Amino acid sequence: MLLDRIWYTPHHPLSYLLRPLSILFAGIGAARRALFTLGLKQSVRLPVPVIVVGNITVGGTGKTPLTIYLAQSLLVQGFSPGIISRGYGGKTLVPLAVSKDSDPAQSGDEPILLARATGVPVYVFADRAAAGAALLAAHPEVNILLCDDGLQHYRLQRDLELCVVDGARGYGNGALLPAGPLREPVSRLKTVDAVVVNGAERLPGQAECFQMSLLPGEFYSLTGAARQSWQGKRLAAVCGIGHPQRFFNTLTALGLEFTEHAFADHHQFSQQDLPDADIILVTEKDAVKLAGLSDVRIWALPISASLTPDLAGWLGQKMNMLSTR
Repeated sequence: MLLDRIWYTPHHPLSYLLRPLSILFAGIGAARRALFTLGLKQSVRLPVPVIVVGNITVGGTGKTPLTIYLAQSLLVQGFSPGIISRGYGGKTLVPLAVSKDSDPAQSGDEPILLARATGVPVYVFADRAAAGAALLAAHPEVNILLCDDGLQHYRLQRDLELCVVDGARGYGNGALLPAGPLREPVSRLKTVDAVVVNGAERLPGQAECFQMSLLPGEFYSLTGAARQSWQGKRLAAVCGIGHPQRFFNTLTALGLEFTEHAFADHHQFSQQDLPDADIILVTEKDAVKLAGLSDVRIWALPISASLTPDLAGWLGQKMNMLSTR
């Protein structure tokens, strides 16, 4: 895709042409943050601790599997977490409760995956503070909120910030939007509570830094079919995620041979998008939308996050400290 080529190709000429717009973007972003910092724009403090999971780049870095990991870890430690999200791609005009059977056209695809994987309450709305208030009103037992992709949503006050960095692609050309992939300058990492690097070594000089690996599980059929041998079958990999190559690399590491079919992030799939193949391999995120096609050829690959050092233990200590304030 053109933007990826501009952002991740060193010294791409179009990137330099866009630099003046990046300067404007930086100024607008800094002014907006200052308005919240100075109290000239109102921010909202919810009555329970809020953990924000986000990134400083556009595109997939691994926020969703990390949010699932955090919710599951908090449950094991006796907390009652809830999840709030923007619900990118959804059309809801009010805070919306998301279940495993929700319509992705209303809620977006990732919140449904979060609801299915964790079983905790999930609410979506562009105003995350309003989504959090609605979730807490409906689920008073919730005592911690995870905010998926809310690092730049300064209207919502937060107690902890976790920033996910793509270890493979890094910060691209290091420029802010639209010349580069950065939503905020790299210096923003100095102000977050922890950095999680997906797929590479921890960052030097970062006080709290964790390495995340995404581990593939067992393929499952979207129609409930039992898996049989794929030997001699024509395989195709289809995905509409922020970093398609990560999915393709995972399949290659599993020893599979396939054709690649990448679509834009959050693509709304139709039957016409599916290639001529015996077996179609997809991500769980894309499976949310593809399930409605009832195509027996589609198999989804679940993934789970593994963190080193022990992020779950670190988070539990932080939450216990917050509860004693």
